[in-house]
Amino acid sequence: MTTLLARDPNPRTAFALEQGGVPPLLARLFAARGVQHTAQLDDALAHLLAPATLKGTAEAAALLHAARDADHTVCVVADYDCDGATACAVALRGLARLGFAPDRLRYVVPDRAVHGYGLTPAIVDLALASGAAELLVTVDNGIASHAGVTHARARGLQVLITDHHLPAEGPLPEAQAIVNPNQPGCGFESKALAGVGVMFYVLLALRARLRDAGALAAPVRLDDLLDLVALGTVADVARLDDNNRRLVAQGLRRIRAGHMQPGVAALFGAAGRQAARASAADFGFALGPRLNAAGRLADMRLGIACLLTDDAGEATALAAQLDVINRERRSVEAGMKDAAEAQLARLDAGGDSPAVVLFDPTFHEGVVGIVAGRVKERLHRPTFVFARGQDGALKGSGRSIAGFHLRDALDLVAKRHPGVLVKFGGHAMAAGCTLAEADLATFTAAIQQVAAEWLAPETLARRVLTDGPLAPEYWTPATVAELDAQVWGNGFDAPVFCDEVQVIGQRLVGERHLKLRVRHAGQLRDAIWFGHTEPLPERVRLAYRISLDEFQGQQRLQMVVEAAAS
Repeated sequence: MTTLLARDPNPRTAFALEQGGVPPLLARLFAARGVQHTAQLDDALAHLLAPATLKGTAEAAALLHAARDADHTVCVVADYDCDGATACAVALRGLARLGFAPDRLRYVVPDRAVHGYGLTPAIVDLALASGAAELLVTVDNGIASHAGVTHARARGLQVLITDHHLPAEGPLPEAQAIVNPNQPGCGFESKALAGVGVMFYVLLALRARLRDAGALAAPVRLDDLLDLVALGTVADVARLDDNNRRLVAQGLRRIRAGHMQPGVAALFGAAGRQAARASAADFGFALGPRLNAAGRLADMRLGIACLLTDDAGEATALAAQLDVINRERRSVEAGMKDAAEAQLARLDAGGDSPAVVLFDPTFHEGVVGIVAGRVKERLHRPTFVFARGQDGALKGSGRSIAGFHLRDALDLVAKRHPGVLVKFGGHAMAAGCTLAEADLATFTAAIQQVAAEWLAPETLARRVLTDGPLAPEYWTPATVAELDAQVWGNGFDAPVFCDEVQVIGQRLVGERHLKLRVRHAGQLRDAIWFGHTEPLPERVRLAYRISLDEFQGQQRLQMVVEAAAS
């Protein structure tokens, strides 16, 4: 069952925003998302949170400054998702601009199936095997890498951890410096900073230190790395608080003006999207998946190479490879989704169970997170999907719903059933874990028990927040353009309107999507519900986004349906 709930438009705040020059529709939407004053909408770089308030940046800058002066080799330890790839590219491009010799900069990235996640002892050895190094810099990982840091220091390496994941209880790894807004004692206001954002802040701190020391021969610009910061932030589904929205807005502004890395431009081309009209949705649904596909099914070095090259031709060729891999990922995902649906039908998992756990020997480790997200969306239940890794252990990825903090839930399972979870980590809405196949039943019962304790029946009912009706005067291409120009995303959701309509006609297109013709406010409208095949009643309330459908050079306004209720 789906319940459509209207956001509080906060008329007084909306009026104040209008008085400040915000157009009426946007004022209403912003007010409903907690914007209190127009200063929150100012995306100037001068309004970014100060790097000095991010714990560890001073120590990180000092460590990097010393490495630069000593001509040490720096090896960036990346991660195999889009956040990790963009953070790696930001690190290498930024350090080169700040005076590190190109031949002193390298990177390694784990193979998901072989090395697992983070700075493991095996990755330390891989970094050393690829050449001499004095300093390891992790990006988007490391906060839980106690063994890896210990191994690195035993091998004579210094370690700088830059991460944003939640640390476990107890002491942190004994690295020379740690930068993570979620580490104990950090007063940085944006706890939602993505891994790429953390690395960008480290570069800002290093630039300030070098400038104060008179160690820069000329001013160094770092703002043209913001296309990468924006891409990684949105693709990692980081919450768009004021600071993250500024980072993303600045990145989008540069992309729309044609200022971006060749690899980013090539990814827009491979995805068939127009950079001049770039939106945050392009990062989340077009560019990000192509980079992530390399880490899921192939080798993320392809994605990182695409972001690092300054040769447009090479970038285009690499983006084309990433597009092919992404098509393969879609095929694998479709097969897994069908297998998951069959398993759900047997288990009747959408009934009384407050959490879903799925495993099939045919599942691919690189795609379990995507499938978990699809099942979670359909059933509105916390969902874990497991695949068998090369070492025989089960590697699981989970996706959650509001009100169920996945990492905290895993922590409770680990406490109640010591030894069941070999390792785990993540965030509130997404987390991963590893366990022995023999322990799967124990884990399933344990996570369902936690869900039963934490989730009230009303929480398990799918609720869609809407922005209420969209008046007929706003049904224009100009409205779509105005909305598309804004920065929407996790925590600052794109507008979803709600109106009662009369269904005039409906049919399936592509066997998986419901195409509709509806009467709305006296006008006939086109509508489409992607991934939905069940017919609708004649009178129905639709939650929808407004968009421009482009086909054969023609543009038509349409509703993109998100949910329906009688």
